[in-house]
Amino acid sequence: MDVLGLGADPVATDALVCSAKGCRSDARWGLLWNNPKLHAPARRKVWLACDDHREHLEQFLGARGFWKQTVGVDDLEHV
Repeated sequence: MDVLGLGADPVATDALVCSAKGCRSDARWGLLWNNPKLHAPARRKVWLACDDHREHLEQFLGARGFWKQTVGVDDLEHV
């Protein structure tokens, strides 16, 4: 259930690790994104980011027009 109305896919509580290639740091941010060619408009996929990689991952998604919002991992739905 998406109690915050973010439309984001749930994330596994035991896997809150940064999504940057090769990074194993604890994630503090959830980057919500959507590829309009593949996903329904309301769907939000989630990449996780540590403090060091947040900006880089936002820029990567933003350059492709995919980035929608960044929230703290505590604001994401956990499974």
